Amino acid sequence: MGRRTGDSVQTADRTTEMAPGAVREASLALNRYRLTRRLGAGAFGVVWLAHDERLDRMVAVKRIELRDDQVAARAEREALAAARLSHPAIVALHEAGRDNEAIHLVSELVLGPTLADLLDAGALSDRDVLRIGVALSEALGHAHERGVVHRDVKPANVIVPERPAGEAGIAKLTDFGVAAIAGDDGLTRTGDVVGTLAYMAPEQAEGLPVTGAADLYALALVLYEALSGVNPVRAQGAAATARRVGTRLPALARFRPDLPAELCAALDRALLPSAAERGTLAELRDELHRAGSSAGTDVGHVDPPDARPPAGERGAARSLPRDESTAPSARLLAAASATALTGTALALLPTATSVTAGAGALVAVVVGLTVAALPRLAWLAAVGCLTGLLAVSGLAGVALLVLSAAAPVPLLLPRSGALWSAPAGGALAALAAVPLAWPAAAGQAAAPLRRAALGALGVWWILLAEQIAGRSLLLGPLPGTPDAALWKGSAGNAAGDVVWPLIASGAPLLTLPWAAAALVLPLLVRGRRLSFDVVGVTAWTAGLAAATTAVAAGIAWPDGPPGVHGATAGPLIGALVALAAAGARPSRRRPDLP
Repeated sequence: MGRRTGDSVQTADRTTEMAPGAVREASLALNRYRLTRRLGAGAFGVVWLAHDERLDRMVAVKRIELRDDQVAARAEREALAAARLSHPAIVALHEAGRDNEAIHLVSELVLGPTLADLLDAGALSDRDVLRIGVALSEALGHAHERGVVHRDVKPANVIVPERPAGEAGIAKLTDFGVAAIAGDDGLTRTGDVVGTLAYMAPEQAEGLPVTGAADLYALALVLYEALSGVNPVRAQGAAATARRVGTRLPALARFRPDLPAELCAALDRALLPSAAERGTLAELRDELHRAGSSAGTDVGHVDPPDARPPAGERGAARSLPRDESTAPSARLLAAASATALTGTALALLPTATSVTAGAGALVAVVVGLTVAALPRLAWLAAVGCLTGLLAVSGLAGVALLVLSAAAPVPLLLPRSGALWSAPAGGALAALAAVPLAWPAAAGQAAAPLRRAALGALGVWWILLAEQIAGRSLLLGPLPGTPDAALWKGSAGNAAGDVVWPLIASGAPLLTLPWAAAALVLPLLVRGRRLSFDVVGVTAWTAGLAAATTAVAAGIAWPDGPPGVHGATAGPLIGALVALAAAGARPSRRRPDLP
């Protein structure tokens, strides 16, 4: 065990502040366990790192103060449930005991982040998720065979160990405080509604007797969220979430059409409102195992089974993954984009302050490598330095436009630092006279929100780039703008004469069709049958061109609506990009289709 968020275990690497009157470090629990460091606290107890002085080992001790009967009952339930279980994917309970003030649950010490932490960080590949799903399926199957239904399966109750003992233990289920235990009616009364609403099976939410089907539903919902980035039950507020419990959920393929159809069908089935129609854990486990062999590994926190180094060679306490966990391909994209952008910015400097070509190239490469290592932090630092350099070089207006392009990126892509320079691809496509090809490139991102964000950011960068360059890339420079020399040196003039008129004209509305085009592209071009893909991409091409032209016709340009450069060639190039990308994913095609 480790630190707890809410009432779920995770790792902590520092002592948590204690409330006045709380147990102090070095206290001895059950006359055996020396409490050495507080790891965290939840609603029902405090978790301590402790030393077992009898067996000379480190353990986790959960201390639950005897405040009332409900707390005592929960502690008893957790101890009884965990005592029945012994599985590599379940946190093991060593001992339970009580004194006059508290109940103590002594468990194995598991160092590692929770699944919730990893999902928030975007640190898991599809293969990671499926392997974790297999381990949890087997853990829940083990529990059900012994009469225990967990009733609170959720990402925060799953730890991903830093040093798993084997494939079966790459994830560990914890917190059996609300488990239903066969033969113990006093702890599992009909009518109880316990658990977490956003992961609760419909029958559980209604207070009906629960079976293993409730855990199957919750596990499927956890995996659905991990693969799609969306929990379709969670809403704004408990009441709105409650209204969604028991409804038919959107098919997983709507969010991830690139996943195998059989895997999507298995998860969709496990999420059916009727418990009798969900299938079994064994069936879901088998489908997860089959799909895992060919699943994507673009981002990976869990080491492949054939590449995990011995325990002694791994770090003793690896911190939670940040952007440094991104795949090499993403790092390469980040480095290349940052290098190109830095070089372009340096080329804008006036002659009096410009650097030599060699020095500028070296600076650009250094920035690119730094961004590859620390995508978000280095990107923000590079943007700050470049805008500052432009400002002190007499280009404060240009610095404002660069800042206007950069500002929305972290807001729309908060967990995708390696993609923060990617919208420059829209400007590059525009320079090649095919700006409308960019939504096809943006549509290759796996997560729906990332696709939409990249599509929108690409057009915004193009609109600003053509103001700086003074040439037509998509709509052309804003008519009526004062001479460039008057605004490029003044941030105030740039804001009043360029940025605000551009926004007021309605040109940013182009972000809507471009975001929508990137979002829906994988739904139309699925990479399973060429004839279907051709039909889909044809409709996509026509729709993108028509929507872009229609929005442009409503833009309030001073001398009339602007034309759209590359309105024909761009979508066609985009169509080829989409078909080529779909054809490069043979492992995602159904084997029974030609």
